Amino acid sequence: MIVTLKPGAEVSRVLGELAARGLWVSALERAPGEPALLLVAPHSAQVDPRELGGIEGVLGVAAPKPQHPRVTAQRARVTVAGVPIGGGAEPVWMCGPCSVESEQHARELAEQLRPLGVLFLRGGAFKPRTSPYAFQGHGEPALGWLRRAADATGMRVVTEALGEEHVAPVAEHADMVQVGSRNMQSFALLKAVGRAGKPVLLKRGMAATVEEWLLAGEYLLQHGAPVVVFCERGIRSFDASTRNLIDLGAVALLSHVYHQPVIVDPSHAAGRRDLVAPLARAAIAAGAAGLMVETHADPAHALSDGPQALPLAELARLVGEIKRGQPDGGVS
Repeated sequence: MIVTLKPGAEVSRVLGELAARGLWVSALERAPGEPALLLVAPHSAQVDPRELGGIEGVLGVAAPKPQHPRVTAQRARVTVAGVPIGGGAEPVWMCGPCSVESEQHARELAEQLRPLGVLFLRGGAFKPRTSPYAFQGHGEPALGWLRRAADATGMRVVTEALGEEHVAPVAEHADMVQVGSRNMQSFALLKAVGRAGKPVLLKRGMAATVEEWLLAGEYLLQHGAPVVVFCERGIRSFDASTRNLIDLGAVALLSHVYHQPVIVDPSHAAGRRDLVAPLARAAIAAGAAGLMVETHADPAHALSDGPQALPLAELARLVGEIKRGQPDGGVS
């Protein structure tokens, strides 16, 4: 953003006004007799250019057009299948197993999750796995298991479309189509998911910048998705202490600066269940609109990602903590 000053304007006074609004400013070189130009650094606070135009001594403000206008126009609070997400709404819970293991498994889990206030049943029918020998999910039958379990308990379904060929069946059964981390920049898939016309949960790529993440959301909205909810699930780091590095700075940025609904997945971020609760609390404090938490009645025998899945009792305790705003027996 470039601020042009009127002839004779008191530069120091304008600089003070800009600094008071959280803007980092430097003066641009100019020829003698030309108006003074001030360059606002990109990492400054977000301020409406019209507000800056009202400062005494300012002639005009030139702001670049956003690279993702549809994302920018999306409101902080969106609605998915009747559930408000973001914009001050109650935190939304999306819970379930990494992989849907059977119809009975999905139904029993849904019956235990719904009384906790969990509104979205999550679970993988198609699983992207790093090893080709790992369990890949039960495929299309699992979509029906999720849908029937959710319908029987008054829940909604969010599940991943792994490839373009999966978009139609996933969109038929799910209230919200998930695009996973590994596919955040699979542009053909983004276009296909957008054309399905369903709300989308867009997970951040494991090495994606915030700008790349937002532009992936722009692809979805441009091709017909009515709503995009962003999901931070941790990015790749040099440190193997946790599975991924959860980027709460990006959560705060999307929530408070870009005014986007953002969900946090502490299960994938940590990769270990003992860190899920503290990361979940930190995510809500940073501005997350809700949490996606992997849970399982018997994590030790889960077909995938058992070490990061919360037993139901621990999930119930975490939901209660978030509702009260403090951990059990913890800091007030």
